[in-house]
Amino acid sequence: MNAPMQPVAHNPAGNKYVEETRFGFWFLQSHVWQHHVLRVAINDLKGLLGQPLPEGAVLLDAGCGQGKSFRLLQNAFAPAQLMGLDADPHSLTMSRAEAEREGLQVQLLSSDCASIQLGDASVDVIFCHQTFHHLVEQEAALAEFWRVLKPGGWLLFAESTQFYIDTWVIRWLFRHPMHVQRTAEEYLQMLRDQGFEFGPQNVSYPYLWWSRSSDFGLLERWKLVKPKAVGQRNETLVNAAVRKPL
Repeated sequence: MNAPMQPVAHNPAGNKYVEETRFGFWFLQSHVWQHHVLRVAINDLKGLLGQPLPEGAVLLDAGCGQGKSFRLLQNAFAPAQLMGLDADPHSLTMSRAEAEREGLQVQLLSSDCASIQLGDASVDVIFCHQTFHHLVEQEAALAEFWRVLKPGGWLLFAESTQFYIDTWVIRWLFRHPMHVQRTAEEYLQMLRDQGFEFGPQNVSYPYLWWSRSSDFGLLERWKLVKPKAVGQRNETLVNAAVRKPL
């Protein structure tokens, strides 16, 4: 029963991020991850963005993992240039193979989110999905996102909150820096403090079955309990399309 808690590789970035377990690394290549997590988040973020990307847009997938988002991002946003960034060498190897399998041209960067090897104002859109809860230096990473985004650029941010991360199922199967986990509102405040602009129309609080580790939503499906609305529950997920001012 100890195997899921073993790291997949040595962490080349020191303690700036926490590596996935072997189970987590396997899960990130599963159909459940692609169909029920990535696909749903990208479709939601596209709606929160509410407008097409500018012509010739450069899109950076920050924390691209094994590249399972590449085809979904290309189909949803049609960027002129797609880039993927990750600090784990094995993940980047998998991402390269995924891009080749999908016939996509993807520039891959080996870097931590807190130290991105790109020039200032060089990216139109950053897609950051389920990455921040692995990062120790969250404010530094957000400052780097701000730096590399062009004025008017967008950050598409999707995260699990502490109410999901700090559950027995997630603690057993995955590994995270627990001292930096945040609530939905704390993540949104972090984005505001950095200077990003957004309104209620740019934010959603998905309450998806897989994020409800206490019962996976079964009690509601069986009509044993009534669904709780936003403001009446501990949010497990937060999605936001936020913009760097012009």
